[in-house]
Amino acid sequence: MKKIALNDIHHSLNAKMVPFAGFDMPVSYEGVNIEHETVRKDVGVFDVSHMGEFLISGEHALELIQKISSNDASKLIDGKAQYSCMPNEDGGIVDDLIIYRMNEDKYILVVNASNIEKDWNWIAQHNTMDATMKDLSDEFSLLAIQGPKAAEAMQSLTDVNLKDLKFYTFEVAEFAGVKNVIISATGYTGSGGFEIYLKNEDAETIWNNVFKAGADFGIKPIGLAARDTLRLEMGYCLYGNDIDDTTSPIEAGLGWITKFTKDFINAEALQKQKEEGPKRKLIAFEMDERGIPRHGYDIVDAEGKAIGYVTSGTMSPSLDKGIGMGYIPTEMAKAKDKIYIQIRKKAVPASLVKLPFYKG
Repeated sequence: MKKIALNDIHHSLNAKMVPFAGFDMPVSYEGVNIEHETVRKDVGVFDVSHMGEFLISGEHALELIQKISSNDASKLIDGKAQYSCMPNEDGGIVDDLIIYRMNEDKYILVVNASNIEKDWNWIAQHNTMDATMKDLSDEFSLLAIQGPKAAEAMQSLTDVNLKDLKFYTFEVAEFAGVKNVIISATGYTGSGGFEIYLKNEDAETIWNNVFKAGADFGIKPIGLAARDTLRLEMGYCLYGNDIDDTTSPIEAGLGWITKFTKDFINAEALQKQKEEGPKRKLIAFEMDERGIPRHGYDIVDAEGKAIGYVTSGTMSPSLDKGIGMGYIPTEMAKAKDKIYIQIRKKAVPASLVKLPFYKG
């Protein structure tokens, strides 16, 4: 079991620790509903240092990134980040990721913890142009400081004007007394905030300073359980649930990050699928009655016939109702169509809705 740099601190805070993607990770501190509400109303800190970071550099860096990713990274400028995915050759997704452009010959790719080795091997396999690759995953920690009060709470720690840092932009600056920290206006909660990339040796200093600065703003540590309910309320895909090696970006509603203005792995097949329309699609639903949809539950029609499956589901702390996402045939994914979630022996009715679930 791998340990993140702040493992001892999480144990000292009596966090409930669980094995996740090979790491000992904090899943909750006070409880998912309290932590969820903290991020929606105030500010909370997630330690997501299990995530992977790859440095791609040299004159062929962009060429490699363009080949392996679906979005158009040539549109990036220094200090801008981009959400993308890596298609495989069979119509599925190797992983979703964020691409950071440091300068024209230097990019950082942030990938999911469970896919670090798989992603590295996939990118290396397609690095026929000899771009320079370095795995930084074991050197860096990552704190997600999220919530509507994040900018105000953290402003005393940096000269960067946090309120003016636009979504999906970043700066490399001093933060909490530490130089060369990446301050990124990104996150996975839909409540605003920042992701802070730092060296492991600076993690404890920055953590302590972040909590001192946020003390008057109700800051709390937040676990992975609340991260999941927050991202699901926004309809953000989770790799391994809503997207995986068998789901295409077109099926998953990620056509907006799939740009056919360039060539990339499996582009031709994905373009054909987009033009013809996918046979199934990822839909969002709210339960009409009490019931909690869970990953893997069957989605059935009025006759009880299985038509698909739930990829993510929970009891929404903000909406106080069951919500979820799942795949069903495209022709059945019309708003007027009624679906049912098979919860044990009962088919519970649900209504199709547009994302996000949580409107803020």
